[in-house]
This record gives sequence, C-alpha cells and structure tokens, in this order.
Amino acid sequence: MSVDVHLQVVPLVDLVAQQAEVHDEVMAELASVLSTAAFIGGPVVAAFEAAYASFVGASHCVGVGNGTDALELALRAGGVRAGGEVILPANTFIATAEAVSRIGAVPVPVDVDPDYLLISPAAVAAAVTSRTQAIVPVHLFGQTAFVEQLSPIAESCGAVIIEDAAQSQGATRFGRHAGTWGLAAGTSFYPGKNLGAAGDAGAVLTDDPAVAARVRLLSAHGSSEKYHHEVIGFNSRLDTVQAVVLKAKLARLHLWNLRRREAAERYAALLADVPGVELPREAPGNADVWHLYVVRVQHRDAVLRALHDAGIQAGIHYPVPVHLSGAYAKASFGAFPVAEEAAGQILSLPLFPHITVEQQERVAEVLADGVRAV
Repeated sequence: MSVDVHLQVVPLVDLVAQQAEVHDEVMAELASVLSTAAFIGGPVVAAFEAAYASFVGASHCVGVGNGTDALELALRAGGVRAGGEVILPANTFIATAEAVSRIGAVPVPVDVDPDYLLISPAAVAAAVTSRTQAIVPVHLFGQTAFVEQLSPIAESCGAVIIEDAAQSQGATRFGRHAGTWGLAAGTSFYPGKNLGAAGDAGAVLTDDPAVAARVRLLSAHGSSEKYHHEVIGFNSRLDTVQAVVLKAKLARLHLWNLRRREAAERYAALLADVPGVELPREAPGNADVWHLYVVRVQHRDAVLRALHDAGIQAGIHYPVPVHLSGAYAKASFGAFPVAEEAAGQILSLPLFPHITVEQQERVAEVLADGVRAV
C-alpha cells in the first residue's frame, strides 16, 4: 500500500522525542520535588546552575525566568543605564533589542557580515559614540560571533560586552565557549533551544562575582534578605521544575549537539549539488552546534509554501530585521542592506537531535523540487 508523501510530516523541531528520552529521570526527580514542595530555589536549582557553569566554563551561572530577562539583567549588572547606547545586530530576535529598551537604554542596530549573518565588527566600530555603554554580539543559529574582534573596540570606548548566547549552548570559538567571552552573557532555555526547559527559563553567565551577585539581587525583587529590599528589582527566578528538566537534558547536551552536527553535515552532502540553494558554512575557529540549519534561496516564500504543502515544517529566523519591526517604527535606525536582503532569503530547515536520515532525505528532495519550480 503506497503512502501519500504529503502526509509524511517532518517537524521543524521534535520536542516529543527529546522529552521521551529524559522522561523517566525527570518524573522520578519531580516526584521528589513535589513531595518536599521545594518549588523555588533550593538544591536542585543550585545543582543545575553549577552543572551548566561547569559545562560552558563560566565561574557563575544564575538561573532566571527567561532569556529576555537574562539579557536585561546582564545588561543592568554590567552597568547599562537609561539613555546609554547598546550596539547589537539588526539580524536577531527582537528580545535582544527589547532587553535594552526595557532599561530605558537605546538599541543601536548595525549590519551583519554577509557570510555568516553575525554582527559585523567593522559596523560596530563605525557605530561607537561617546554614549556607547555595551556591545551585544548575538551567537546566531548555533554559531559564535567574532567576539575577539569586538573586545578591542569595547575597550577603546569603555563599553562592556554582553553576549546573547540564547542559540549557542555548547558552541565554541577557538575552543572557548560562547557565553564566556564578555563580562556576562544571557541565555535562554526556551523549549526549542539546544538545551530547552519544559517552559520558559534562562540564565546569566559571568566570571565576575560582583555581576553574579547583582543579578541575583535584581532578580529577587532587589532583596538579598527576605523583606529587606536594597534596590528596585523584579521577579525572575528559575523554578525547580524547570531545573529538573534542564539538569536531565544537560547530561545529554553534548551528544545531542554531536547529532545536530552530523545532521548538518548530512544536509550539506544532500544539498551540495542543488542549484539555487546557498548552504550555511562554519566560520574558521568555530565549532557550531547548529541550533538552526539556515539556507538561502531566491523566491523564498514560494519555496517555503512548497515545503509546507509537502508536510515539511520549515521556518524563517527571522523574516523582519529589528530595525524594520513595528515596535521600532518610530526610530530612525537607517538601512542595513545585508540583514535586509538576507531576511527575504533565509529558510530554516528541520533539524533536531532525533531527526532521521529518511526525514532529511525527504526535506532535501522537496526543497530541490521547490527551488526548481519557482
């Protein structure tokens, strides 16, 4: 009996398979948490913080409520204040700029390099002013940005580097983990990340004990002692349930990242001879963890429709650069041609640790047909 290929759905991300792998371990530890009612803080959260800090090679990891809060807290603890300027790439999720705006600081988007779509050090250097307080490299798609080229720029103007490491858990550059290059980094454990929780969660990484202490203070209503509030803070804590899930998945993250890398190499082989498909490349010095596998094609929206019609759940990360979003419509950021052109071409193919060879072959077949048809 033949099977209609249009019913062979290939998800963009398969969280069900991922959760199944950790199910028994998570449920056993959750039973303990529920029996003790240790829902906020406690040894489970501390154990995950220590384990993740060790995994990336940071001195401190402070769990918080989500990735956007992590960025804001890192920026605040790094000294960014209202009115200051923060340089960031135009090609990023809006949370990067949003964290800046929530402080009352001014996001300053700059263009990205054409090969990897990472923040351009030359564009950063051109955007520096006397009001620049921070530079935020975004480690997009599982890569690590060229932070070593940004460090002298930051030093020359007295700015701090705060990394957006939401998509790069386990990625390295010259052997050094993303999230450990600047003063601090914010990461997200949104479920679809390489290391994802069962809901919203995030963390701040730093080697500076004063920054870590400041993040803990700000994230707990500005209080280091119950009912004694030293500063105005807010409520953003990593809850114990999420820490249980994250701890179980962290033990498998290295293997899952290796599987992602194998899948990326397989796509590269399957699509190498397909005209009209520009494949992603790994920058020299990088060991990417392939949070996303992003190709570039002409007539992208038509190709995406063809994929969706065939049950291939491809996506776009991101269709609208920050400076063109409605949230910043009143700002006069200027034009960023590389980011703008890429936004009309980029296409994220299904990629996750449990993707099968057959699924990838199906994706490649439908993509090739879609590109030829437009």
